[in-house]
Amino acid sequence: MSEPPPNSAAHPSAPSAAPSLDSPLAGDGQASPAGDLPGRGDGGAEAFGWLHHFVTALELAPAVAVHSMDQAGAIRFWNRASEELYGIPSNEAVGKPFRELVCHLDRQAEFGDAIAAIWRSGHAPPARDWQVQSRTGRRHWVYSCHYPVRHDSVMQEIFCMEVDITARKEAESNLAQAAQVFQNARDAIIMMDADYRVRAVNGAFTSITGHVPEHILGQSLASLGWDAADGFYERIWSELDGHDHWEGELASVRSNGERYPVRVALTAIRDAHGDVSSYMAMLSDISERKRLEEQVRHQAEHDALTGLPNRILFLDRLHQALATWRRQRDRCAVMFLDLDKFKPINDHHGHQAGDAVLREVAARLRACVRRVDTISRLGGDEFVVLLGDIKGADQAAHVAGAVTQAVARPIDVGGQQVALSVSIGIALCPDDGDEVEALLHHADVAMYHAKQDGRDTFRFFDPAMNAHVIERVELENRLRQAIESHEFVLEYQPEVEVASGRVGTVEALLRWRHPERGLLLPQHFLPVAEESGLIVPIGEWVLKEACRQARAWGDAGFPVTVAVNLSAAQLAHAGLLAAVDAALQDAGLAPGALELEIAEEALVRGEPAFETAMALRARGVQLSIDRFGTGLSSLEALRRFPLTKLKIDRSYVGNVGHDPVDAAMVPAIISVARSLGLRVVGEGVETAEQLDFLRRHGCDDYQGFYASAAMATPDLSPHPG
Repeated sequence: MSEPPPNSAAHPSAPSAAPSLDSPLAGDGQASPAGDLPGRGDGGAEAFGWLHHFVTALELAPAVAVHSMDQAGAIRFWNRASEELYGIPSNEAVGKPFRELVCHLDRQAEFGDAIAAIWRSGHAPPARDWQVQSRTGRRHWVYSCHYPVRHDSVMQEIFCMEVDITARKEAESNLAQAAQVFQNARDAIIMMDADYRVRAVNGAFTSITGHVPEHILGQSLASLGWDAADGFYERIWSELDGHDHWEGELASVRSNGERYPVRVALTAIRDAHGDVSSYMAMLSDISERKRLEEQVRHQAEHDALTGLPNRILFLDRLHQALATWRRQRDRCAVMFLDLDKFKPINDHHGHQAGDAVLREVAARLRACVRRVDTISRLGGDEFVVLLGDIKGADQAAHVAGAVTQAVARPIDVGGQQVALSVSIGIALCPDDGDEVEALLHHADVAMYHAKQDGRDTFRFFDPAMNAHVIERVELENRLRQAIESHEFVLEYQPEVEVASGRVGTVEALLRWRHPERGLLLPQHFLPVAEESGLIVPIGEWVLKEACRQARAWGDAGFPVTVAVNLSAAQLAHAGLLAAVDAALQDAGLAPGALELEIAEEALVRGEPAFETAMALRARGVQLSIDRFGTGLSSLEALRRFPLTKLKIDRSYVGNVGHDPVDAAMVPAIISVARSLGLRVVGEGVETAEQLDFLRRHGCDDYQGFYASAAMATPDLSPHPG
């Protein structure tokens, strides 16, 4: 290959990239980037040959970007690698200031100072890394070497050789980040070699386990102390060999001996040849997670008020008990408990007091059973007990007796002693069933019969009880049909003024015209209606029908007050006031023409009943206390309630002729009513002698068969005395 003529370009494809012969590169003799180029003389041809080869080598260097700049900073040489590195062709680079082509970002001033220092000192500085950005926007990390080039001992250019180290920098950054992640991870990270020996641990390892790195480095992971069965580690390593990963929860021990739960993830790391080179273990302390899980599980399975197991947990344990019976024939029993007359405590003392009573009852129940037994609160004042592994009915009866006595002990509520009792129903497995539903149903049936038999007792299930319950359910269903089929009717019984014989009030009495059993009196169906809640829609119908009839009598010239009985459930129902308003409005009846009779027990039901009574009186509706003398009301309750009338129970009136105690009680009741400004009615008057007794002691009105029986169309004309 012939040498180029002295005035030709060094590289035919990029003439602007080669330094001109007038540049410091066009010297004589050997090239020395950091020193002087040889001058022209006898060795001129040799120098030109050297120059041609040097420039060609720089131009074709695949990995080294080479460029030079003069003292003004203008590019004098720009090889092909520079083109590829910065994305700028040589014909656009040569002659342009380097700072316009490449920016050293936030270290631009520092780079400028470094170049200026080379020009001042004439010495090449140590090579270093720079982050740069070309005018095309591309960013790189480059490893740069700068050399001063002299000609005739005068520095003419600075040669720069740069290698793209972006990939290396990214690798270093990734490695640094990985090291930061490793050291600052919240989970403990343990690196092991192929022989399972620990080679490195991070900071979280010590904070979690309590062990300093020196205790574990070079040791196996098993030396930490795990609560694992024999052969456990061998199974883990075997799974790792087959799947490269194992994950699970273990119990571990900290350096201070504290046990704690940990989740371990083991991963095999393979080299480029596919061989396992190391293992990584990640340990997560899951103590808090386990605590929260246990808290959530406890909340899901326990009653918030008493802390007792709830229905979900109880059913689970009952299933387990029945499974045990099928395997081992261990008998068990289910006891249904219902507190007697608990609602008055809530009504009279408030719900907070009621909650306190339930918590105390729960504590007493716990003391009556064994650790293997389960007590559950189903809701309200209902509890259920599972007695496991019992010998027979005698053992269940003993527990029921202990529970009855424990509940009967007085409970302090706000400084007052409250007495409770409990009704208990017991079903035995397998005698009364070996399935969950059967045992629960039969225990409930037995409990219902305990209440029917006077409360404060316990009853074992027998099939006859179930027949009675079935009959009750059928009656409830028929009551629902009776409402839809309009099978209820009203009969009316007058209340007569003792002095004048005038009928001032008519009491509406409910009857059921049963399609098969004929006309039924209230005692045959009202208890079921009250227990099932059907008394509310039935009561609303009675209100509307009685008000309609009273308006009809008034329009016919017989202005009377109609009296309607209210049950305790109706008085407590939130819709009572709206039902009364609707009945009066639909009938066009004045509120004063409606009288609502409430039972004596309503007087001790606390503020809700009192507030409802006050709202009724504010509307102008009259209120009377029915069957007075059969309940537990006090004079204070009588004084507070906005009553207008008091009705003496028939049991007193019927005995005035032969029982001196009752004969003395009636005048006393009349006297109390008078002092409170209440009108007095004697109920159950059947003879002239009874009426005469009431007249002599100043009773205002009387009611009973002596005046008239209840009938659909009562006689509203005056009655002779």
